[in-house]
Amino acid sequence: MSLIGLITGRGPAGLPPATPVDFGALRLPGTPNAHLLAPAGSAAPAHETMPPLPVPPEQAWDAARRLGEGVARCWPIAAWPELRQAQWVVRTALMNYPDIVVAQVTELPGGAGLYLYSRSLVGYSDMGVNRGRVAEWRGRLEAMLRRG
Repeated sequence: MSLIGLITGRGPAGLPPATPVDFGALRLPGTPNAHLLAPAGSAAPAHETMPPLPVPPEQAWDAARRLGEGVARCWPIAAWPELRQAQWVVRTALMNYPDIVVAQVTELPGGAGLYLYSRSLVGYSDMGVNRGRVAEWRGRLEAMLRRG
């Protein structure tokens, strides 16, 4: 993966092939340019956790797979319905840097668990952009579920 290819590509162009994220084995980068939200009780090395969503996993997955719709400079990369996982690339407005966003829904007692992971592919610090994106996308998902 070349830096030039990463920052000159449009949408997913120039990115390495997408592979599912195994949150049970995930190791977060040692840089402050990623943010992970995980279900409470998860073994993932989360920056923050959230309680189960009070809906069936299928309903949460239906909403989660649509999270990137209408987001500026955001393109779907891949989806693995059997894992209830989807990935997008969001490119920065100024430098076209790619950030990868992953959403996965899991089944939990009494509802659904949500993983939201946003990470930069370029640079050391993101000045809180990925943390903010996770908060925004979590809010979008919760609003979709409230609307039904």
